[in-house]
Amino acid sequence: MKFTTQFLVPFFLALAPSALAASPSDLQAQIGHHIIFSYPGVEPPAHLLDLIKEGKVGGLILFGENVDDNLVTTIDNLQAVYKQSPYYSGSPLFIMTDQEGGEVRRLAGGPVESAKDIGQAANPKAAATQMGKDAASTLEKFKNNVNLAPVLDVYREAGDFADAYERSFSNSSRVVATCGSAFIAAQQSANIVASAKHFPGLGAAKAGENTDMQPVTIDLTLEELRKVDMEPYKNAIAAGVDMVMTSWAIYPALDPTYPSGLSKTIIQNELRDRLGFKGVTITDAIEAGSLTAFGDQATRGLLAAQAGVDLLLAAKRDVTQGEDIYNALLAALQDGSLDGDAFSAATQRILEVRKKLVLA
Repeated sequence: MKFTTQFLVPFFLALAPSALAASPSDLQAQIGHHIIFSYPGVEPPAHLLDLIKEGKVGGLILFGENVDDNLVTTIDNLQAVYKQSPYYSGSPLFIMTDQEGGEVRRLAGGPVESAKDIGQAANPKAAATQMGKDAASTLEKFKNNVNLAPVLDVYREAGDFADAYERSFSNSSRVVATCGSAFIAAQQSANIVASAKHFPGLGAAKAGENTDMQPVTIDLTLEELRKVDMEPYKNAIAAGVDMVMTSWAIYPALDPTYPSGLSKTIIQNELRDRLGFKGVTITDAIEAGSLTAFGDQATRGLLAAQAGVDLLLAAKRDVTQGEDIYNALLAALQDGSLDGDAFSAATQRILEVRKKLVLA
């Protein structure tokens, strides 16, 4: 009897291992891709270097306290440590920061103008294009490859949360969509990953309603959320945005229980299914004060992963925070409380974006 490959495909598919069946070392490396670490001061601690060697780190977020004249050398050394690891994936670690423009800049350089300045320009699209180029130039200079920008929040009132530091392009959804997509296209054409935030939108948060500090509820109708706050994400996705950061606010019209970054309904039903986003999702800072009702920080990381968020942002400047999240994911994959196939699909999304950095 003559066999052909078409008869063997189902057999091999049946044998294909899921994340749960992977060897311990494979599983270790897979989990590591999902966690963004942070550290205090300008000198990365030795323990962080050990974790990078062990394949437990997917990237790093930088804050002002991490920046000095030796930053480029520091990042080169971190990437070299990872490249020498047996768990090296063939692509560099994500090195990310908030280089939004205006007052929100971690690195010396552009964009100098705020998002609001850009939205009020005579030609907002052209101004936002230049803004994206300026951001990319600064990030490239300091060996960063991901910008946690642009902000796509549509502010409602002057001085409210999104407008207080002029982080929002406009109170017009159309202007935000135009500026955000232009920024994304310009920055990513220069090989710097963009991350649109904070899905589905923090524009209706009032002054002082900061999810970093306290629980925040955005009590808008589903119609308004979709027509105003989520509308700019259509343009961002059409522009090819690689990453979307979720909000930590609660949106009762979508999910009365869980904040966006812990809500499978919002991430899967709205962002992925309805809007068609196929890139990488990332949480806001896991240590946020808005999450006090959702357990310790490792538990929050696990809840976010179970909801379908790909990257978990451990931004406390404490290496053990990321390590604790890693251990929670490992235990959940081993006991089946975190779906192995869904987690593997998330890993693949992360690696697809990281491949772009190799080409760059």
